[in-house]
Amino acid sequence: MATALPHRPLAGIFWMIVTGLCFIMVTALVKYLGPRIPPSESAFIRYAMGLVFLLPAIGALRSAHLTRRQWALFSLRGLCHAGGVILWFYAMARMPIAEVTAMNYLAPIYVTIGAAIFLGERLAARRIVAIVMGLFGAVIILRPGFREVSDAHLAMLVAAVVFAGSYLVAKIVADEVKPSVVVAMLSVFVTIGLTPFALADWIEPTGHELAVLFGVACFATAGHFTMTLAFAAAPVTVTQPVTFLQLVWATALGAFMFSEPVDIWVVLGGFVILGSVTFITWREAMLKQRVTPHSHETKV
Repeated sequence: MATALPHRPLAGIFWMIVTGLCFIMVTALVKYLGPRIPPSESAFIRYAMGLVFLLPAIGALRSAHLTRRQWALFSLRGLCHAGGVILWFYAMARMPIAEVTAMNYLAPIYVTIGAAIFLGERLAARRIVAIVMGLFGAVIILRPGFREVSDAHLAMLVAAVVFAGSYLVAKIVADEVKPSVVVAMLSVFVTIGLTPFALADWIEPTGHELAVLFGVACFATAGHFTMTLAFAAAPVTVTQPVTFLQLVWATALGAFMFSEPVDIWVVLGGFVILGSVTFITWREAMLKQRVTPHSHETKV
C-alpha cells in the first residue's frame, strides 16, 4: 500500500510565495510592454515561445492515444483559453496591476458556478453565500454608477468567465489522461487558436519586445511549476491563504513602478473575492470534493 507524502507546510508556503512572485513578474512585464503590440499577437508570441518547455512532455504526448472526443475537448479548451489570454493581455496593458490581479480572482468563483450548472456539482448554502460574497467583491471593485466601467474592466470580467470554462474542460479530461498531457495540449491548442488573430493584426516586434515576452513565458512556466511543488508539499488549507500576498505585491508594484494610485476599494474588493475563494476551497478540502481551482490555476 502506498504511503502518503508527508506534509511540509513551510515548504508549501515557500513555494506558493515564489509562485506569487513569478506571476507578479508576468503581470509587470506585460504592463511594461504596453499596448503597442496587439494583445492577440503578444499572447501568441508568449505561448509560441513557451512551446520549448514542452520538449520533456513529447514522450507522454506520443503515447497518449487520444480519442476523437478528447481531441474535441482539448480543442474547445484551447479556444476558450485563447480568448481569455487575449482579453487578459488587453486589460493588463490598460488597467492598474492591482485591479487586474483582484478581478482575476473571480475565475474560481465562476468555476464553482459552472461546475454546479454543467457538471451537476452540489452547492451547499455556505458555498452559495461565499459565491455571492465573491460577486459582491467584484461590485466593490467596479463600483458601477460611481465611476466609469471601461472596456478593459469588461474584458477582465469576460476573461474570468472563459478561463473558468477552460478549467472546467480541464477537469473533465484530467480524469482521463496524464496531467503532463493536459498541460502540453493546452499550450499547443492555445498557440494554434491565437495564430489567426495574431496574423490578422500583426505588428513587427522589436528584439526588446521579444525578450520581454520570452521573460513572460519563462516566469509563467516557472510559476506553474512552483505551484505544483507547493501543492505537493502542503494541503490547500496551508497554501491558499498565501495567495493574499499577491494582491499586496500587485498594489505595491503598481504604485512604485508604474505610479498607479492605490485604490482602497480595489484592495478591499480583491480581499473579499479571495476570501470567498479561500472559504470555498477550504470547505471542499474538508469534504474531499475539490471543484474550485486554486487561484493561480487559471493564470496565463
